[in-house]
Amino acid sequence: MLDLNFVRNNVPHVEEKLRARGADPVELLGDFRSLDTRRREAITQAEQLKARRNELSQQVGTLKRSGQDATAVMDETRVLKERLESLDSAAAALDEEMQQSLARIPNLTRDEVPAGKSEADNVVVKTWGEIPTFDFAAKPHWEIGEVLGILDLERATKVSGARFSFLKGAGARLERALIQFMLDQHSELHGYTEVLPPFLVNSKSLFGTGQLPKFGEDLFRCEDGQSFTPGEYRDNDHWLIPTAEVPVTNLYRDEILDEAKLPIWLTAYTPCFRAEAGAAGRDTRGIIRQHQFQKVELVKFVRPEESDGELEKLTRDAESILEALELPYRRVLLCAGDTGFASAKTYDLEVWLPGQGVYREISSCSNYDAFQARRANIRFKPGGKGKTEFVHTLNGSGLAVGRTWLAILENYQQADGSVRIPEALLPYMGGLKQIVAEG
Repeated sequence: MLDLNFVRNNVPHVEEKLRARGADPVELLGDFRSLDTRRREAITQAEQLKARRNELSQQVGTLKRSGQDATAVMDETRVLKERLESLDSAAAALDEEMQQSLARIPNLTRDEVPAGKSEADNVVVKTWGEIPTFDFAAKPHWEIGEVLGILDLERATKVSGARFSFLKGAGARLERALIQFMLDQHSELHGYTEVLPPFLVNSKSLFGTGQLPKFGEDLFRCEDGQSFTPGEYRDNDHWLIPTAEVPVTNLYRDEILDEAKLPIWLTAYTPCFRAEAGAAGRDTRGIIRQHQFQKVELVKFVRPEESDGELEKLTRDAESILEALELPYRRVLLCAGDTGFASAKTYDLEVWLPGQGVYREISSCSNYDAFQARRANIRFKPGGKGKTEFVHTLNGSGLAVGRTWLAILENYQQADGSVRIPEALLPYMGGLKQIVAEG
């Protein structure tokens, strides 16, 4: 969420940044200036009436102590009380309307983020690794997995519906190996603290990281006997997490962090659940886009002046997994129109998939500045200052496990239909060096 005073004092700049995202400032800001004026006037009037009420209360006391008639002053006090209650109610309603207006506004992208409307306008800033060449026709992962007997999409559809999968045998072992490998790399080599968070969160948590209220249709909500009302965030309603970013970032919601402990780096493995409401007809084959998938997440809480450098470090940590697995990839700086709602700057890492002949996203690494921290009220007190400030939050996939799994199948496929295990994963595969078809 953006700071109210910042928006108030920089409306033209905010409008310009919204247009850079391809958004309509009128639609998002509405009558912001008028709403802000009415809200401030209501608050000022309420404060003036409260001051007048206090004066009258003192007069009543003085008159009664001196034996004088205080009836007229008491009558004015009662009238004033009724007016004040009405004004307080109006001010509260206007304040709530203002909060909902601010909640609709996306984060402002950094100046270095390129202009553009879609992924076609993103900028490749780095390419790593050699594209593999084969002396046979490279197959997509869904064909490889089916022939090897390690991927069963048909039975998953029977059990759960479209966009679910069964991994079996060595395929399941490979997924588990990737999770352990990623967690070991990030915790032991890169210095992240591992956490295992809840897989269900309340609405306040999803508001804090920016998924609610705008993206509710992309989430799975648990039926717990109560309906969801936009703007109403209770502790007793639950949603399946779309990413570990949500519970891990909200770990410190409504807290003031000890500056001496910053930066805080956390990593977490979780399953992730996404309704993919806007993805009808996209990536219908294979396991590129699933309702349920696994991910290892990286989350940081840092001082504002350090967040730029911390984004570069976080992105490098995610890249190091791809390099250790020897998977060709590229780093892409997202344009303003393709940058996520809460992000100020995002790098996507895209892995090469030879079976499909394309690069596909495998990690998204973002700096949110104070946007999430303001929504979740995560602060720290800088040394020597009495006033608290909002931390900056960052996160990224390190990596999306399912997409890493399928990238290995496509990049390490052999002419005989088997799949070679990357060298870095051998210690995690119980001696298995390649996956071959059963029987």
